[in-house]
Amino acid sequence: MLHGRKILVGVTGGIAAYKAAEIVSRLGKLGAEVHVAMTKGATEFIAPLTLRTLSANPVSVEMFEEPKRWNVEHIALAEHVDAVLVAPATANILAKMAVGIADDFLSTVLLAAKVPIFVAPAMNHAMYHHPATQKNLEILRSRSVKIIGPAAGFQACGTNGDGRMSEPVEVVEELVRFFTDSAMLQGKKVLVTAGGTQEPLDPVRYLGNRSSGRMGYAIAQAFREAGAETTLVSAPTELPVPYGVKRISVMTALEMHDAVLEEFPQMDVVVKAAAVADYRPKENATQKIKKQGTSLWVELVPNPDILAELGKMKTKQILVGFAAETENLINNAQDKMRRKNVDMLVANDVTRQGSGFGSLTNSVSLLFPDGRRIDLPQMNKLEVARYLRNEIAGLLGVTKE
Repeated sequence: MLHGRKILVGVTGGIAAYKAAEIVSRLGKLGAEVHVAMTKGATEFIAPLTLRTLSANPVSVEMFEEPKRWNVEHIALAEHVDAVLVAPATANILAKMAVGIADDFLSTVLLAAKVPIFVAPAMNHAMYHHPATQKNLEILRSRSVKIIGPAAGFQACGTNGDGRMSEPVEVVEELVRFFTDSAMLQGKKVLVTAGGTQEPLDPVRYLGNRSSGRMGYAIAQAFREAGAETTLVSAPTELPVPYGVKRISVMTALEMHDAVLEEFPQMDVVVKAAAVADYRPKENATQKIKKQGTSLWVELVPNPDILAELGKMKTKQILVGFAAETENLINNAQDKMRRKNVDMLVANDVTRQGSGFGSLTNSVSLLFPDGRRIDLPQMNKLEVARYLRNEIAGLLGVTKE
């Protein structure tokens, strides 16, 4: 997947430096020609010999050591590679990159590089959230440096929080996606809805559903990876917004209806993955409803059918709907596809193990108006999302190279 690509891996002085060994190994197995540059601090955590053996190339550390090839090595290396990945990227190297300091071999290469640069931040939770670090990351993003992670979890210092370096497999996947998908949907505008809407009953209670929003967020990420300008209309969820995706936050079905219809005319693709409430309470009490010890009657009124409205309105748009069913999956989904006038319908049985709300995986069937049907095996939701994205790209007349 990376055959013929030349990648420089920069390793800096943090405990996560040990993960660089797996990154270098994985890149090599995918066909990349890997070069490694280390800071002196990094050599305190992992030996250059390890990375030299895994990359099958010399490892650069000292700025003024005897060059391994007859050239100005830091300049030659910056011009020789297709991308630079700094993993782990400490707060120190991020600060140097932001202000242009070049006081060792790696920082000098980074200043000379004109190729895509990726960084995988790794540091203590407090250091990551320090205003200086956040400002530096903002500056780097504005210069098109691609930030991978960080993840959250237990840290070597004994604390728990975000700042932990993303796992090697995730870091390598980002490079693979960049070199394979990043331009596929360039110039296309995509809207994705996600999460479960909440219909207020009183100031503290609402009617809702079990949707986590994971599938919709994964779809938004998959489209952004492929270069599409992606907007996410999201009901309440704790999920982080995928990098580069614009989020419009809503709570109720009516709010989602208004937000989607406002954005719809300018879109090329709309994927309705949200679990939108079919009904809402007719009355929303202004004060908390007190328990009276007797039955409580709540009158419900129907919410707008957003997908059906879009099916009537669409002109050039590719419209994709979801059907979460508990019985007669295919029959119900095919009926919905016809009634809503969609170009593809994604059907899943939420009673199946590993396919329900909140699950990290999904198992879906893709249905098309021409009678085609694709049954996907159980996969994690991001894998499902990428498959959907590629099928939708085909409907747009775009195919992967």
